[in-house]
Amino acid sequence: MSELLNLWWVWTAAALALAVIEVLVPGFIFLGFALGALAMLAVILIAPGLTAPALLAVFAGLSLIAWIGLRLAFRKQSSGARIVHNDINDG
Repeated sequence: MSELLNLWWVWTAAALALAVIEVLVPGFIFLGFALGALAMLAVILIAPGLTAPALLAVFAGLSLIAWIGLRLAFRKQSSGARIVHNDINDG
C-alpha cells in the first residue's frame, strides 16, 4: 500500500473523486479532503520516500487545515435570509 500512496496520480484521482462527491452530496464536507489530497501532490514531489502511515497523517493534517481555511473563508456569507428590522406598518 505504501507504494500505491507514493504515486502522484493516486492522490490526483482521490482529489477528483472527492471533489465529485462534494458536488453530489450537499454539506460542504468533502472539499477539505479534496484540497488535502491535492496538496499531497506537493508532499509526494518533495518527500517521495514517506511511509504509508506518515502519508496518511500528513493527508489528515492538510485536510484539516484546508477545511478550517474554507470555513473561515466562507463564514462571512449569509444564508440568503433577510432580517427585517423595520416594518412598513410601524409608521
